[in-house]
Amino acid sequence: MRTLILIPAVAALLAACAPVEDRGPQGILAPGDPARAVMAAVETVVTTDPAVDADDPALWADPRDPSRAVMFGTDKSDGLYVHNLDGTVRQFLPSGPVNNVDYRTGFIVAGREQVLVAASNDAPGGNGVNLYLFDPATLTTTDYGFLSTPYEPYGFCMGRREGAFFLVVTTKAGAVYQMTVAAGPAGPVIGAPRVLTLGSQLEGCVVNDAADTLYVGEEDVGFWRFDFDPAAPTTAKEIARVDRIRIKDDVEGLTIIRDRGMEYLIVSSQGDSTYPVYRIEGDDHVYVGRFAIVDGPVIDGVTQTDGLDAFSGPIGPFPEGALAFHDHEDAANPGQQNFKMVDWRDVRTALGL
Repeated sequence: MRTLILIPAVAALLAACAPVEDRGPQGILAPGDPARAVMAAVETVVTTDPAVDADDPALWADPRDPSRAVMFGTDKSDGLYVHNLDGTVRQFLPSGPVNNVDYRTGFIVAGREQVLVAASNDAPGGNGVNLYLFDPATLTTTDYGFLSTPYEPYGFCMGRREGAFFLVVTTKAGAVYQMTVAAGPAGPVIGAPRVLTLGSQLEGCVVNDAADTLYVGEEDVGFWRFDFDPAAPTTAKEIARVDRIRIKDDVEGLTIIRDRGMEYLIVSSQGDSTYPVYRIEGDDHVYVGRFAIVDGPVIDGVTQTDGLDAFSGPIGPFPEGALAFHDHEDAANPGQQNFKMVDWRDVRTALGL
C-alpha cells in the first residue's frame, strides 16, 4: 500500500510554469498552445476493490471549519465512494453504476439541514438518479431514494434558484432534463421536467447558481450555455467549439471556480488530457490558457479525464481552493482508476491568473 503524501504547493510550483507537449492518448501531438504543467497533491486509494471504474468527483467542505471536508466520487460499476481529503475511503454506498455526481447544501429534511447529493445511474433496466443525504454534523451519507427515468441518464449536475433545488440530467440522445426536487413527508418529490435539446451526445454539465445559467458539454461538438430560469426560452448559446486546437473531443466534465472576484469555467478536453480555462465575463467567456496534470515525485499524472470538480475557497489542506479530476489509469495500480486533487494556487500560477 502506498503512503499518501501531500505535496506542498511550493514544491508543485517549481514545475507549474513549464509547458508540456500536448499529446493525446495515442501520443499524437495536439496543435494547440502548450498546456502548462501542474502536479497533483493528493490521490484517492481504494484497497477493497482492485478495479474501481471511477468517473466524477464532487468536493465539499464545512464553511465553518474547512478542515472538515470530503470528496464524493462515483464508481460507474459499483456505487458511490466518500473520500477523506487525504484520499482514503470514508464510506462506500453500493448504488450500482452511478456516473456523474453533484450536490447542493441547505436541503431541509424533517427540520434538519442536510446536503442533498445525487448521481445519475444507467443500470440496464433501471435507469434513474440515486439521491442521498449527507449530514454535515456527522459527515455521514445515507440513501434518500431513487428517481426512475424513462430515458437513459448519462451526465448529471444540480442547481439552486429562488430556494428551489434542481436535478439536471443529460442524455446520449442530446436531451437535457431540468426538474425540481423537494423533501416530502415520505421522501423526495420530483417536479415535471423542463426539456432542453442539443444535437448529439451530451455528458458534463454545471449550473452557475449566482448567474442563473447552465453549461452543457456536447461531446463531439463543444459546450453551450442555457438560461437556468425554467420560464426562459430554451435556446442555447454557443461558448466554444471542439477545434482540436484548444479543445479536442470528447468534451467531458465542466466546473466553475471563483477566485479573487473572478469566475473561471474549466473544461475536460478528454482527447488530449488537457483542461482549457475560460474567464466568465457576463455573456463573454475569455480563454486564458490550458493546463495538464503531469507526473510528480509520488503521484502520477492524469489522462482521459471524464468528470472534474472545483471548490472555491479553503477546503481541507488547500487554503485557496482545490480541483478534483478523474484519472483513467493509476500508474501504481494498472487497471485501476482513481481521482487526483490539485491545489488551485498551482493552476493560478501556471496560467498567470
